[in-house]
Amino acid sequence: MNLTWGTCGGNSSWCSFTAVNLAHPFFDGKEGVYIIWQGRGPVIRIGQGVIRDRLNVHRSDSAITAYKNLYVTWAVVSTLQRDGVERYLTERLNPVVGERHPITVTPIVVNLPSPDWPY
Repeated sequence: MNLTWGTCGGNSSWCSFTAVNLAHPFFDGKEGVYIIWQGRGPVIRIGQGVIRDRLNVHRSDSAITAYKNLYVTWAVVSTLQRDGVERYLTERLNPVVGERHPITVTPIVVNLPSPDWPY
C-alpha cells in the first residue's frame, strides 16, 4: 500500500511534534496512522486513530516528551486497514514507547516516510 505521509511548510519538511498546529483545519477529520521520532534518533511512538486527538494526548505523555528534538508524520488510512499498517510499521521501525500494538492481524506492507528510514 502506498501512503502519502504528512509534512509541513512549503518545502515539505518534517513537522516538529511540539510545534505543528493541530488546531489547523487541515487536521479536521484526519484519521489514520502516525509516527513520532527523534531527529537522527530512534522512532519513539507509532499509533493510529484521529490524528489530532492522538497527537494531543501524546504531547502530555512524559514517556514521549522525555525525548528532545521530536518530529511527527501521519498518513490517512482507512479503519479496516489501520491495524495491519500499524503492525507492519511497528515491526519494521521498533518504537521505544508503546504499550499496545495489533498482533493478531496480518501486517500490511506500506512505504516508509522516506527511503532512508529509519533515521
